[in-house]
Amino acid sequence: MRKVLIANRGEISCRVARACREAGIACVAVATEPDREALHAFAADETVHIASYLDGAELIAAAKKAGADAIHPGYGFLSESHTFADAVAAAGLTWIGPPGAAIRKVGDKMSGKAVAEAAGVPTVPGCSGGDQSDSHLKAEALKIGFPILVKASGGGGGKGMRVVEREADLEEAIGACRREAAGGFKDDRLLLEKYLHPVRHVEIQVIADTHGNVLHLGERDCSVQRRHQKVVEESPCPAISPETRAAMGRAAAALMKAAGYVSAGTCEFILDAAGKYYFLEVNARLQVEHPVTETVTGLDLVRLQLDVAAGKPLPIKQEEVTFRGHAIELRIYAEDPEREFMPSAGRVIEYEEPRGVRIDTGVRPGSAVPPDYDPMLAKLIASGRTRAEAIAAARRALREYAILGVRTNIAYLDAILGHPEFAAGRATTGFLAKHFHAWKPPSSPPPLEVLAAVAASEPSARAASGTSTDPDPHSPWRARDAWRNL
Repeated sequence: MRKVLIANRGEISCRVARACREAGIACVAVATEPDREALHAFAADETVHIASYLDGAELIAAAKKAGADAIHPGYGFLSESHTFADAVAAAGLTWIGPPGAAIRKVGDKMSGKAVAEAAGVPTVPGCSGGDQSDSHLKAEALKIGFPILVKASGGGGGKGMRVVEREADLEEAIGACRREAAGGFKDDRLLLEKYLHPVRHVEIQVIADTHGNVLHLGERDCSVQRRHQKVVEESPCPAISPETRAAMGRAAAALMKAAGYVSAGTCEFILDAAGKYYFLEVNARLQVEHPVTETVTGLDLVRLQLDVAAGKPLPIKQEEVTFRGHAIELRIYAEDPEREFMPSAGRVIEYEEPRGVRIDTGVRPGSAVPPDYDPMLAKLIASGRTRAEAIAAARRALREYAILGVRTNIAYLDAILGHPEFAAGRATTGFLAKHFHAWKPPSSPPPLEVLAAVAASEPSARAASGTSTDPDPHSPWRARDAWRNL
């Protein structure tokens, strides 16, 4: 590969660009109109402007226009689209991800569950596939027994999902899930699962090459979730035995091998109080939380993806995979905890990162946070020799992280890490709903209008002192034409 087009935005686009540079591969960013000023548009060697991150044909055309011979999809958008993966290959470009056939097998919850069962991997009792009529689903729900979980087969991120505690609520839940699934995923198929609780959400990172080698790289505990969206991820899981860890790793590797999987991917499981695990689904892409695994293994997953796509065998064997210390990742969002965590669009007036931790970000001082996309600003990854050291490092970093101009969840994350249940390693998927359902920040940050007034007064003050948050005074940040999109 000589040049890679990164079919994504924000921090993951910057992350992939960094890996390409380190591998000596040129890279191309894509940016829509709301992202013309975005950091990722300047992090690559060149940028092609597009209308949508969801238009596969446009992305392929952008790659050809830039002379790219490969496409990395990042995560989200079209990263798990078997149609897009096949189209990239058909266009004569290298797809840096699992082949379309593998995505079809495991990317869909129903077919993924079938592959898992055929590979002998334990799955949650339930009903998947077959008759999709409401009457059949109701009959199957009665067989499974309440509470049950109604899930969209093609969904993710908690969309198209409902917990149903009693039969009287089932019909409404089925209807709501169908509508969300049809609207969000163009696929209204549903499956039912026994709702198990309390449980932990534990996933296994896998990497596979084109030579038949499949490695599992340990687990990540992603139990701290708000409305099925992950908030905190860590490795190793504080409540898993070495025997269970090894068994889950073998199960994940066997499942992926059976699916003909290639590249990075994740098998998600739930772990009950007795230590029994059940397969949930496969994320056929690079995960948001991949830096956690990179920190404890010392492996660069994006670089491995590039090498695998180039046809190289994995450089290590399973017995050579080692783990060191503990790592925690926190997702920094532009959202307002005082307004039901509504996204907080606007401009980042001041931005200063803490030291001593890893920050993967897609913003800088002056960056716009558009309302069009996911409001994640950055990921903070802290590590230590022990879990206690990693938590302490993360809390220190959160208190040193300065982001002004948009609301953030930084205080919320600090409160989570400081909670006795989390500190003791006892958090399950119900942790936030139980302990943080009515959480409010201890003190409100300055109103946005005050910050805006401060920002408006700063250029003259900085001019007098000879300083600026803009590293290049001739950049588009200071241009007077429409490029700034003021």
